[in-house]
Formats: sequence, C-alpha cells, structure tokens
Amino acid sequence: PTGITVGQMRVPIGVFGMIFESRPNVTIEAASLAIKSGNGCVLRGGSEAIRSNLALWQLVQAALSESGLPKDAVQLVPTTDRAAVGRLIAMPEYVDVIIPRGGKGLIERISREAKVPVIKHLDGNCHTYVDSEVDLALAVKVTDNAKTQKYSPCNATESLLVHADQAAAFLPLIGRVFADKGVEMRADARAKAILSDVKGATVIEATEQDWFEEYLAPVIAVKVVDSLDEAIAHINRYGSHHTDAILTTNHPNGMRFIREVDSASVMINASTRFADGFEYGLGAEIGISTDKFHARGPVGLEGLTSLKFVVLGQGEIRG
Repeated sequence: PTGITVGQMRVPIGVFGMIFESRPNVTIEAASLAIKSGNGCVLRGGSEAIRSNLALWQLVQAALSESGLPKDAVQLVPTTDRAAVGRLIAMPEYVDVIIPRGGKGLIERISREAKVPVIKHLDGNCHTYVDSEVDLALAVKVTDNAKTQKYSPCNATESLLVHADQAAAFLPLIGRVFADKGVEMRADARAKAILSDVKGATVIEATEQDWFEEYLAPVIAVKVVDSLDEAIAHINRYGSHHTDAILTTNHPNGMRFIREVDSASVMINASTRFADGFEYGLGAEIGISTDKFHARGPVGLEGLTSLKFVVLGQGEIRG
C-alpha cells in the first residue's frame, strides 16, 4: 500500500580467513569460492604442505592478474608460526569471518580465541539408525558404505543404532560384514550378546564415552534401542549435530526422524557419506558447519554471502 518495492540481494560477506591443516587442495577450493562469491580471503595452511600452498597461491595470483582482477584478493600467510593464527583470528577490523578446517584441537582453539565470527564443526559423530520396519538388504548395504567406504571423513558413521525388533536379524548380517573388513564393534549388552556369535568379529563392551566418540578409524559403536523415541533422544544427546540417517520403510517414522533430529544433515535410506558439498550439488565446499548461524551443513557459495534489503521507490515518503 505504500508504493515501494522491497526485495533482497545477496552480497559477499567481505573477507574470510581460512585456517586449515594438511591438504593443499583447500588452497584452491577456498580461493575459487572466494573469487566466485566476490569475497577476499586470507589463507593460512599447515606446516605439512607449506611449499605446495605457496606454489598454488602464486598460481592463483597469476591467474587473477591475467584476468584483470586484483591479485591481492587472495592472500596467503607465508609462515607456519602459530602466533600468526592468533593475530589473524583477532582482527575484526580486517577479517569478517574465520573458517577453520582441521582437527578438533585446532577448531577448539579458534573457537575459544577468535574475536570474529567462526563457521565450524568440531566433531563428526554421525549415526545410522536401523528402524523397526526396514529392508534388511538395503540396511546392510547402506550401513556398510556409511562406515567402511572411507574411515577418516567427518561424515562417516561412527555409531549404529538398531531397533530391538530388527536386532536379531540385522546385527549378524552387518556383524559379518564388519568382521570381514576388520571393524571393531563396541557394543552395549544386548548388541554384544548377538554380535559375539559372529565368527571372527571383534566385539568389546561399550563405555559411556563410546557414544560420544568420533573414531575416524575402523571402529563403530553399536546399541540396541527399543523405540524411535529412544533413537532420536540418543542422537540428540550424544551426536555432534553433523549428519544422521534413518533406514526405514515406514514413511511417518522417516518424517519424524528428519523433523526431530537436530543435525545439519538428516537422511532417509541413504549413507551419511553423502553429506558433502559436491554431492549436494554445491560444487566446491569451504567446509561443513554444525552451527545454526550463519550457515549450516556443507558451506558453498551461498554460505559465503549475506543478504541486504533493497527498496525501490518513486519519491514515496512515510506518513
């Protein structure tokens, strides 16, 4: 009724600092996303790949210059001195957000000491829950992939929950798979009683800490639950809010699971290993966030932007 037109426009965040360990491919991914989203970035890699990072950064700067873009839009801290990290994360006048990628120790330090916002995830304690109504062949296939396709990523399943109605049928099947692949199972009493009969299986009694653990190794925690309610409560208490999946043929149960599990990615009848920016169609990802602000889940181009309101008028005034 006022005559104005109101809309929103996506705009770059500004400058982000990327602090990462080991993998030099992050140099290219972060630089590419910064350029595409219109942000500047300051990269600080680990000592393990400092020469590779420097060489890649020099190529990025050359490409920016050749394209007529400011080469300093992508910068790299040329030292592995830990003090440089402390300086970078405490300069809100120059850096708008920090994105750490690496081990839990690094991310905890950044979260504790940063004076600018941080996009992060601490752990990847991902769960797969086998429901009371399930296709057993599908459940074995998906659970196997979620755990053993690769052990080190943050989206690998670390905890397996099985409804009591399916435990006697499902656990021997997946137990044989894990035994053949050398996966140690840390099980509660009910799961242990069933899995201990699997030939060649390594089964030990789980402790309370196992329900919290991100193993990043051929180890999985296994628990029998009596209901969907118990499964959801367990995940929300012990999980890291990263990625959790339900395997079920019961549609209402699936819908309840994705509504009530408080994680960045929730899945029905799919491997937790799909929690990845490339697999989600985002292209390269800058990381995965388990926070609720500003971005959540795999962070691609959209996660590196913000919104501002745009108002178009023709001389309207407020009465």
